[in-house]
Amino acid sequence: MPELPEVEVLKLSLSRFINKATIKKVEILNKNLRYKISSSLIKKLEGKKILKITRRAKYIIIHFENFFLLLHLGMTGLVFFRKLKNIKKIKTSFYYEKNEIKKKHNHLSIYFTNGLVMIYNDVRKFGYIKLLKKISDKPFSKLGPEPLSKSFNCNYFNKKKKNIKKNIKNLLLDQNFVSGLGNIYVNEVLFQSKLSPYVTSKKINKIKVVLIIKFIKKIIKDAIKKGGSSIKNYKHSDGKSGKYQDSFKVYGRKGLPCIKKGCNALIQRAFIGQRSSFFCPKCQR
Repeated sequence: MPELPEVEVLKLSLSRFINKATIKKVEILNKNLRYKISSSLIKKLEGKKILKITRRAKYIIIHFENFFLLLHLGMTGLVFFRKLKNIKKIKTSFYYEKNEIKKKHNHLSIYFTNGLVMIYNDVRKFGYIKLLKKISDKPFSKLGPEPLSKSFNCNYFNKKKKNIKKNIKNLLLDQNFVSGLGNIYVNEVLFQSKLSPYVTSKKINKIKVVLIIKFIKKIIKDAIKKGGSSIKNYKHSDGKSGKYQDSFKVYGRKGLPCIKKGCNALIQRAFIGQRSSFFCPKCQR
């Protein structure tokens, strides 16, 4: 599933290509997603100008004058562009112009007056696209602070964890506690913080909290800078791959030696809360 860095990279890409653009035509190719695409989308979007594009947690929010279009990528959602023929003013060469993607998984095409076509493709259909009247509506009403925000700090962390019995892995994945973190980056954060994913949250001391906050912010920033992590099917909207997967210290490294100098332990894999956890049994306590 694309996590905060991957969604942020997509937001930056969309802002580059379609910010302030006007929608010419909308085609619903397959309405079957997690929530069916409403046919009202066509009338609502056609002729409208995009004001700006933002991100909240793992959601893309496209702003229009009196409403918002919400996009969630689910497990395998992919947004890519094509250029209409004879459009010379757009110099970017899009990967999917020459490399075909399976059209049967295309769900929505949005044509812009600048000559670009934005297509939403989703193999497993867990993503969704819906209209919102205001951003205070669900699913945003209960989301925790953004991990890169000033409000996500040691004071917030220490206050919130006081009576929490769940382990630190599940706490960091709780979108009501902090929004946007996912399994990949939580594994990496816990390794850098030298914390076992099994540790009960309320037992973590203030020194460890400082480390957790530090590495969450560092790893998320680094991942965005490197274009996110391209594992399985994730690619940028122009078809390029992210590079952060080359920096993984534990994720996906089951049975391989720990990278820490002087540690001879092998990375283990376990399932915590039905998700894969990768950790060093020696370094992470």
